Amino acid sequence: MPRPATEAVTPAPGTRRTLPLVLVGVVLAGLAVSAWHPHDRLTWLLETVWVLIGLPLAVLYRRRFPLTNLLCCLLAAHALVLALGGHYTYAQVPLGDWVRDGLGLDRNPYDRFGHLMQGFVPAVLVREVLIRTSPLRGSRWLAPLTVCACLAFSAVFEMFEWAAAVIGGSAADDFLATQGDAWDTQWDMFCALIGATVSVLLLSRLHDRQLAALGVAGQVRDEPTAAR
Repeated sequence: MPRPATEAVTPAPGTRRTLPLVLVGVVLAGLAVSAWHPHDRLTWLLETVWVLIGLPLAVLYRRRFPLTNLLCCLLAAHALVLALGGHYTYAQVPLGDWVRDGLGLDRNPYDRFGHLMQGFVPAVLVREVLIRTSPLRGSRWLAPLTVCACLAFSAVFEMFEWAAAVIGGSAADDFLATQGDAWDTQWDMFCALIGATVSVLLLSRLHDRQLAALGVAGQVRDEPTAAR
């Protein structure tokens, strides 16, 4: 029977965890550049609010609940994706325009990429929290519940977008970035589902090794073979 991971977790003695500090600096720099003359100040705030809330929390709890380097890198990458989308709006990111023109697409795909990341990165975050704080460590239910949690978050985010549309009307168009697609909400949630599933399948083994390095015993042994 799996047992809850309630013990405090500290890095191995003598281990220097400088990478998270470097990543904090990178994210702060990215936010500063992103906030410089954005396309729309309110859209920038709505897109980056997750970073503005999450970064201080990660720093505040860095000693009590240190994160794996894998998760730190993924969170930093996701923060930069959000900052870039907040600066230009997701429908107008130049990188997305280049991909659209190069592949002959009918829309800027940066929004789809952002929602893939919305599943890919939180999957590792959810997995890490569940392994370290719940009885799911070692359970076959860990992988599917991780994906379900990410899909639930994506659904909540779509409701957040709906509320923004109701309150802001046409002023929220830049934040919604639907680009005329009537099925944009469904596509966004599907992309998050794919991102979370791929993350669990590809990164679980690496994630387990880094959790072990942090002192989390009892690694997950019953996940799908593809995840190992």
